[in-house]
Amino acid sequence: MTEVLRPFLGKFLVVYFNDVLIHSHTKDEHLDHLRQVLTILRTERLFTNLKKCSFLQPEVLFLGFIISVNGIFADPEKVKAIHAWPTPTTLSEARSFHGLATFYRRFIKGFSSIMAPITNCLKKGDFHWTTSATRAFEDIKKRMTEAPILCHPDLSKVFEVACDASGIGIGGVLSQETQ
Repeated sequence: MTEVLRPFLGKFLVVYFNDVLIHSHTKDEHLDHLRQVLTILRTERLFTNLKKCSFLQPEVLFLGFIISVNGIFADPEKVKAIHAWPTPTTLSEARSFHGLATFYRRFIKGFSSIMAPITNCLKKGDFHWTTSATRAFEDIKKRMTEAPILCHPDLSKVFEVACDASGIGIGGVLSQETQ
């Protein structure tokens, strides 16, 4: 799928396996983009399941994120699941929470450093949940409910890169001047 749709990647289309997201500025532009994509799919004898398609939507759920004209934010259902998550009592429960929270790490500044006590609990050996892991667990849950909306890039503006590192984490952020 990616190879067939390569001419559109980075222009108005995102592909993840067989999930395709077409984004446009106007309705007319969107209809043109749809026509181009559907034409090439038909030419290559690839078919869509119309029951799984959404057309001309101002907001869509895509790969666990809500994508809208206003930006990108975490799926509210996943945020609720994280917020309601009980304190892990087993290695498996801790790994499950760690995995789900890590999926949304881009919404939490300093995520790796905050998550470090939980990450330490996942190491080989006997599982031991610590008080610092509990603090990190509660902090991550709180921050997820306050997560910002990530803005779409404005290609006419300058990008800025900031990075930081410590003994327990490394991070970076790509940003632009805000209005």
